Amino acid sequence: MGYWDSADGEHCPTKTWAAAQAGAGLGLVGSAYHIVALPPKNVVEAVRTATSGTLTMAALGAIFGVTTCLTSQIRGTEDDPLNYFIGGCASGILLGVRTHSYMTGTSACLGLGTLAALTKMGTMEGWRLSGPPKL
Repeated sequence: MGYWDSADGEHCPTKTWAAAQAGAGLGLVGSAYHIVALPPKNVVEAVRTATSGTLTMAALGAIFGVTTCLTSQIRGTEDDPLNYFIGGCASGILLGVRTHSYMTGTSACLGLGTLAALTKMGTMEGWRLSGPPKL
């Protein structure tokens, strides 16, 4: 079962797990690029870099999944982009805490919240990234 397979506010543990897996995958890819672009001095530093990036992104995904699901339950709304904005914002706040920076947390909150809300709107309305336009 994937993230979009059930309604918002249902199957929270499954949705959280799916979001954490997606985050871990993105973190692993990002860490690989980081290691290739900035080669570490030794293997231990490479493992630390990969682990740090992967776990951070997995945590962001998990925070997003659980916050979005619980917000939907608390507000009693389904298919509301505001729930996704709140989930993205919570993930951004985690980045701010991780970097010890209010500016990073605020910027990431707004950026990830907006991205998540637009993603939800696009999913609801059938937006596409490629292909011929629907007329």
